[in-house]
Amino acid sequence: MIGAVLKQQGWWAYFALAIAAFALLALVISLAVSIGEISIPLETTAKAVSNRLFGTAFELSRIQQGIVWDYRLSRALVAASAGASLALSGAILQALLRNPLAEPYVLGISAGASTGAVGVMILGLGYGALTLSGGAFIGAAIAFVLIALLAAGAGGTSERIILCGVAVSQLFNALTSYIVTTSANAEQARGVMFWLLGSLSGVRWPDVYLVIPVTLLGLVISVLHVRALDAFVFGTDAAASLGISVRRVQIVLLGTTALMTATVVSIVGAIGFVGLVIPHAARFMIGPGHIRLLPATAVGGAIFMVGADIISRIIIPQQILPIGVVTALFGAPAFAVILYRARRTA
Repeated sequence: MIGAVLKQQGWWAYFALAIAAFALLALVISLAVSIGEISIPLETTAKAVSNRLFGTAFELSRIQQGIVWDYRLSRALVAASAGASLALSGAILQALLRNPLAEPYVLGISAGASTGAVGVMILGLGYGALTLSGGAFIGAAIAFVLIALLAAGAGGTSERIILCGVAVSQLFNALTSYIVTTSANAEQARGVMFWLLGSLSGVRWPDVYLVIPVTLLGLVISVLHVRALDAFVFGTDAAASLGISVRRVQIVLLGTTALMTATVVSIVGAIGFVGLVIPHAARFMIGPGHIRLLPATAVGGAIFMVGADIISRIIIPQQILPIGVVTALFGAPAFAVILYRARRTA
């Protein structure tokens, strides 16, 4: 196991791996900004960013400057933040529920957030006072409450929580389809359905200013609770015996997960498998300790999502695939592997 090798080598090996991971993230973001229908050299990309951030005066065409700064860079940063948020949410839920299949998409949190966002978008819920992100958060919170109520009535085991999440996901997916079918015109329906599959097409800088702080807040809160997350892996009784306030930690971390998921869904739609696959890959790389797992998961999710965005733009010439399709193409086989391993270890 790679994690065992890193443990033998000591902290310097983790530090070297962290530097390599951040370098890879910077590389994929640079590629995401350069690759597209109009190919822009990396040198030109660097000059365009330097002109805006540092006031340099490199000579560039207005088209290249606009493509790099106003379209592709904001898109890449949102993709990275969304991937980090979803991966972190998956790692938190897997520890809290002691279930390797737990993640926002499987548990129905994404579906609830989607319904809330679509309700604001099409039905105008809130009468203009409720933003898309606010509607998504309310939908995610309602989904969480329903899952908790159903799970409490069903016994509260992690397997039953997953099953309750699947049921709630189907319920909210049906509500979303009903709203789109009965209340949206043809143009709205087409746009919403594409958005629900995961779309970064309409992302701009205001979205960056929203999702990056939420992602950083979620990372900070989760890192502050690494001891509790390590204890939850052994069960709530073990956590309580170590003096951890189980109920408070659950509320804080589940609320953080709902906030990150709702923010991502309100901007890019419901994207599955990121929160499922990336935490497992990170555990394989560095081991189960959350003090190292959480940052690694965040960086891994960011790299994965930006890479998926690049693939979505180049896999079919002159056409952009929904990013959720790309993540599913990679995530579905990984989901099957996890199910198989869970069956063998049961």
